[in-house]
Amino acid sequence: MRVQISAESQESSLSAKLVLLLVLLAIFFPGGDNQEDSQGPTTFHLIQISSFVNSTWTQNHCSGWLDDVQVFGWDSDTGTAIFLKPWAKGNFSDEAIQMVEEIFRNYFSVFTSEVQDHVSEFKLKYPFEIQGLAGCELRTGGTIMGFLRGSLKGMDFISFKSAWPSPKGELRAQKFCTVITKYKGICETVEKLLLETCPQYLLSVLEAGKADLQRQVKPEAWLSSGPSPGPGRLLLVCHVSGFYPKHMWVMWIRGEQEQEGTQRSDFLPNADGTWYLRAVLDVAAEDTAGLACRVKHSSLGGQDFVLYWGHSLSVGLIILAIIVPCALIFLGLALWFWRRRSYQDTQ
Repeated sequence: MRVQISAESQESSLSAKLVLLLVLLAIFFPGGDNQEDSQGPTTFHLIQISSFVNSTWTQNHCSGWLDDVQVFGWDSDTGTAIFLKPWAKGNFSDEAIQMVEEIFRNYFSVFTSEVQDHVSEFKLKYPFEIQGLAGCELRTGGTIMGFLRGSLKGMDFISFKSAWPSPKGELRAQKFCTVITKYKGICETVEKLLLETCPQYLLSVLEAGKADLQRQVKPEAWLSSGPSPGPGRLLLVCHVSGFYPKHMWVMWIRGEQEQEGTQRSDFLPNADGTWYLRAVLDVAAEDTAGLACRVKHSSLGGQDFVLYWGHSLSVGLIILAIIVPCALIFLGLALWFWRRRSYQDTQ
């Protein structure tokens, strides 16, 4: 499959306005209907974070993600993409990649200057941060939907389809709408990029990275107690680490009854690309009987982990507890025999 990029995006006369409007749309307009509620199986998205410290100092960060896997970053010094996976280019040619990089270089230059020029008009105060997200999502059934979202210091979002602010929109949002609606041709080009180019890239990179993206890594789980929440209370902690993919279910239970007081942490990445999660439960010290932590993950093939409080040593830890002392005793005996023989040889 050949990757096709719209002719409009290749015209130098449109490039500056196109990239400016593309990210303005991503920042001030959400896309689709309730995209954040969708649990689509696979999403490719670009994240931009622009920090405007003062009138002369701005930092732009950009990264590309396939679900929770970062596939490329952006080197702001050289204006080039940094591909983090061998399959991250999909079936895009080097020529197509270079063209996209040129669009991004133009964009960051134009976007920064345009925002700085309109700080007073839109009543912005330094420092402020602009966050944008744009991409496409592969949904159940094979349909692919494009989306645009973003935020500016909590400013209300605007509907991309209608190009009008939400009912709670501010005056600033209305001003942005007035600017955006003047560029119907550019909006159509942005739609083409989202609905054609992005899906082409998404499908090609899914195929190229299939082996890596579809791997299954089983989690390790163990229990511990955290800092006491108060007199007569215990904080039970269930740790789950080393699993992939990210989707994980963990819950404190008593019998088959889920404990509603379970609080789960954010997912944290490990250095090897796997994930870590923990679930904590605040209970009375005398009320721990029958409590257990249940772990569900796709890599377990439907066989859940259940770790009971008071029996938290895993098989691996038990084996380690046996092997380490035995190994130390063996080494000690070997050293004693070696020293004795060495002494006898000198007699």
